[in-house]
Amino acid sequence: MSDGLPIAASVEHPFVIGIVSISDRASQGVYEDKGIPALRDWFGSAIASPWRAEERLIPDERPTIEATLIALADQVHCHLIVTTGGTGPAPRDVTPEATLAVAEREMPGFGEEMRRISRHFVPTAILSRQTAAVRGKSLIINLPGQPKAIRETLEGLRNDAGELLVEGIFSAVPYCIDLIGGPYIETHTAVSKAFRPKSAPRPAG
Repeated sequence: MSDGLPIAASVEHPFVIGIVSISDRASQGVYEDKGIPALRDWFGSAIASPWRAEERLIPDERPTIEATLIALADQVHCHLIVTTGGTGPAPRDVTPEATLAVAEREMPGFGEEMRRISRHFVPTAILSRQTAAVRGKSLIINLPGQPKAIRETLEGLRNDAGELLVEGIFSAVPYCIDLIGGPYIETHTAVSKAFRPKSAPRPAG
């Protein structure tokens, strides 16, 4: 913040996103990871402000997940960290536990909304344990593992004509980033319209 106003992301100070794909087999090279490319492409289509990604492909090991999240938040200073994979009920699905272990504040509304969106497509969406949390000035969100589900939860539900029926969770992310002290993020509204209250401060100029 400067003079009570948020600082807009710029080329010199871009919005930094940590993208973490969590998979034993993909991290071992058994198959190609699809989570990181899907997220990179979606953010490229949705974010209008300057941004860059810090990408990590790691196994389903809780100590490794925790260490990765801490490093991205505390050392790389990512404003947003998204994970994909490891949120189901299987014994090795430990992403939510790792996220909450390093968190300062839980943001359960993100997980609730992701399950609600995915429930429109598959009944097994209720088995997902996705959550979100804040660590310092970093917002951490656990996303689904499949590229299609990633896009649907971030962007929302559309009808056959492409009209938005249900907002995706990313519409709330820029304002959350504002509130925890991050840069002011603009989006391409055709993909995801950032919602901010009318009273929310905006960068000067």
